[in-house]
Amino acid sequence: MSDAKIPYKIYLTEEEMPKAWYNLRADMKNKPAPLLNPGTGKPLAAEELTPIFCEELVKQELDNDTKFFDIPDEILSFYKMFRPSPLVRAYCLEEKLGTPAKIYYKFEGNNTSGSHKLNSAIAQAYYAKKQGLKGVTTETGAGQWGTALSMACAYLGLDCKVYMVKVSYEQKPFRREVMRTYGASVVPSPSDTTEVGRKILAEFPGTTGSLGCAISEAVEVATKNPGYRYVLGSVLNQVLLHQSVIGLETKAALDKYGIKPDTIIGCAGGGSNLGGLIAPFMGEKLRGEADYQIIAVEPASCPSFTRGTYAYDFCDTGMICPLAKMYTLGSSFIPSANHAGGLRFHGMSSTLSQLYHDGYMEARAVEQTSVFEAAEMFARTEGILPAPESSHAIRVAIDEALKCKETGEEKTIVFGLTGTGYFDLVAYQKYNDGEMSDYIPTDEDIAASIAKLPKVGE
Repeated sequence: MSDAKIPYKIYLTEEEMPKAWYNLRADMKNKPAPLLNPGTGKPLAAEELTPIFCEELVKQELDNDTKFFDIPDEILSFYKMFRPSPLVRAYCLEEKLGTPAKIYYKFEGNNTSGSHKLNSAIAQAYYAKKQGLKGVTTETGAGQWGTALSMACAYLGLDCKVYMVKVSYEQKPFRREVMRTYGASVVPSPSDTTEVGRKILAEFPGTTGSLGCAISEAVEVATKNPGYRYVLGSVLNQVLLHQSVIGLETKAALDKYGIKPDTIIGCAGGGSNLGGLIAPFMGEKLRGEADYQIIAVEPASCPSFTRGTYAYDFCDTGMICPLAKMYTLGSSFIPSANHAGGLRFHGMSSTLSQLYHDGYMEARAVEQTSVFEAAEMFARTEGILPAPESSHAIRVAIDEALKCKETGEEKTIVFGLTGTGYFDLVAYQKYNDGEMSDYIPTDEDIAASIAKLPKVGE
């Protein structure tokens, strides 16, 4: 189809929205390794997870075989407030780059939370409410997940306790205030309000925190307060399941105009956005129906895929959560205080780790000054101030488009724009003032953390 017939923004109708989540694991020949009990080293049974997670979410977490899960009508009704989201042709960026490549981005920032996180937040809050719980606890890095969950809990009348990574709590006070406006309590992590928080503060005085620290605190509070459960915004299989609406909509929009992408790019922290975006495309690849270049982009300051080890590890710094087999830098690894808070997790989704290990996707690590250079170009050409996390994908999309300029190849590139950066202006200020630095951990830094990996599942 000629470019003239392809709209600037491709929207689906409400009737064309996905009615079921797609479970990518059902098409994987090599299933993700099971979660292990850190005490016994044996695979966790459902009854061991239900004190931590909602019952229905545990079923979704452990299901490797059901290909589609129907989306409940109540969640579909909520989705219609901000879905379907647009698939946008980046004509202005293409012109700026002078590339023959066609660039599309799936924009997930058209809701108050400012990101894709609301797709899973409303689902997890719904199942908590359905179970009759009082509330939920969680962690948040940059604040998008905490904001999304606080919105969902306010909508359903649930209490919401958020442990926010300290560096983001201090850098992004307005994100914190949005959460409080929706009724959530927000605590900087690590804190002195939990046993594990006090332990981390004693071991790492003055630490800026990490997602691993905040997870430990949120899990402790959930398990010690009757009527509460812990919910997580990334990493887990259930979260990738809910986020599959991103990829399903993207593929439906492309199919509507007969467009087949060559390259699909997503930022990677724990894996929720990337896993959701690539799900149906990776499914085709696994079934041998099509082939795509799929690229995960992570920060050079927290390079789980590109410099991590594929092994069983704790998902949290306090070492109280189940063990997951994933690409990890070690649960004791605390990354530098970079400005992509949502990507500062030491490990990666078990599902994505297995796919990466099996060679179905590639990964690249990029430095944050180059990321903000790409973000600035995107803002000036496409009119959206992107989140620092999303800007990692923008960086590599631009790099791939420039390669096409050199070779003359007319590739179609699709990337995920996970959200907006309007609460990240401290980061943009640092970049504009020339005060942004690129800290990359040394081999010794990573080796010291990897040396502490638990000796199980080997």
